[in-house]
Amino acid sequence: MSGPARVRLGAVGYLNARPLVYGLEALPQFEVRYDIPSECARLLHAHDTDLGLIPSIEYLRGPRPYTLVPGPGVTSKGPVASVAIFTRRDPRDIRSIAMDSSSRTSVALATILLRREFRAAPKTVSMPPDLDAMLAAADAALIIGDTALFLNPQSPISNQSPISNQSPITNQQSAISKIDLGDLWTRSTGLPFVYAFWAGWPDAVTPGQVERLQRARDEGVAHAGDVARDYYPDDPAREAVAGHYLRDNIQYVLGPEELEGLQMFYRYATELDLVSYDGGLRFYHAEHHGAR
Repeated sequence: MSGPARVRLGAVGYLNARPLVYGLEALPQFEVRYDIPSECARLLHAHDTDLGLIPSIEYLRGPRPYTLVPGPGVTSKGPVASVAIFTRRDPRDIRSIAMDSSSRTSVALATILLRREFRAAPKTVSMPPDLDAMLAAADAALIIGDTALFLNPQSPISNQSPISNQSPITNQQSAISKIDLGDLWTRSTGLPFVYAFWAGWPDAVTPGQVERLQRARDEGVAHAGDVARDYYPDDPAREAVAGHYLRDNIQYVLGPEELEGLQMFYRYATELDLVSYDGGLRFYHAEHHGAR
């Protein structure tokens, strides 16, 4: 008699997601694969995974109803460092923007903030995250993840240091500003922003498995230094930046304030006809209810 089927987890391969999968690869109940955020969403929508660490906007774009794992998430309150618009123009003068093709939620976030904060509604083109190519094709570039985190041509450690919100950098002898979208969202709304969370098909995971996912988050956060070291072995400069980023920029609790920010994001996205939101969120039950 065969044992229970393994839960197929679709996880984001970026540094900021690694604390959420801490230790899960060693467990026989889970089968973990890593992809870019847009592919994690596609796999879940196609039923090729059971549970995905999906971009938050994709909760409203799949063949619903999806269900959320309560507690873990990839969030920020203030500067996130790894989701940013790069531009040589005043944001109000942006007429075109190249959007990172690996992104879904950040594309919606950039669209919302450009419209609400700068009254800009630029034309968009989807491109791989290459700053020079993107700025050759458009007035601005949205870049996310590890590429954005380490994108600083002035860095003394070969583009390995993050740069602060709206700080000028030099590229091709022209000033470029990095607009940190996590910081801009929080300054605009006073709330955290939710980039991704575990969501899946109804009955995809048991209450015990939900609790194990919550514990993985807790253990990953507690071992952020180990996560950074494992992600950038033999590279002390990147490891130092990564450790700071995991401790000080990214947060991993999907609590009441984060859910308020998530629902505000959904309302704003609905106003721009990016999605349709009915006001509800569905959650799995956990074996133990004490997890944040």
